Amino acid sequence: MEALKSGKLWSVPKPEGKLFSGFLLSLMLLLLGVSHAQANDLNDNLEQRVKAAYLFKFCSYVEWPEKSFSAADSALHIAVLGSDGVANELIQMALGRNINGRAFLVKKLKGDEGVNGLNGVHVLFVARSNNKIADVLATAKGRAILTVTETEGALSIGSMINFVVVDGKVRFEVAPKTATQDLVAISSRLISVAYKVASGQ
Repeated sequence: MEALKSGKLWSVPKPEGKLFSGFLLSLMLLLLGVSHAQANDLNDNLEQRVKAAYLFKFCSYVEWPEKSFSAADSALHIAVLGSDGVANELIQMALGRNINGRAFLVKKLKGDEGVNGLNGVHVLFVARSNNKIADVLATAKGRAILTVTETEGALSIGSMINFVVVDGKVRFEVAPKTATQDLVAISSRLISVAYKVASGQ
């Protein structure tokens, strides 16, 4: 991964070439029927759909330790806490698809399950509606779980990827050092299309 300035958040220059175009094309294929105009004018349902599409694509750019899976073809499990809308969108996207040869299974968490229901989970999305985000992230720490949030300042309390809305568009910021500390490797390809990157968390 590229050398990053320590302890700071900053905008990454807009990526150019086939990589960036390919990433966006893959994402848009998951969002068939969503026009550019709609993407610039987010409503709650569309925002959830876009975030679900990002979550699905993130998994293709992340590596987990081999011990995270019981077998080479074991399913990849994503848990969603506090957003049935995002969970339902993911369930629809997972139909007939796999990620790097693995089935994609979605689990809805409610209430204290965010602290107690993380066994076997590879990706955890915590919606902004959850008021125990710090506790949930603390519980996930060290478990090789890719943690994704949508709360301002979440990278500073242990989130690895955090959604932000910029000029009406869903973007994401990423903390690769936090991921590495928890044995999750985020590809430099994904980092290169992030809105902001932090190496201090």
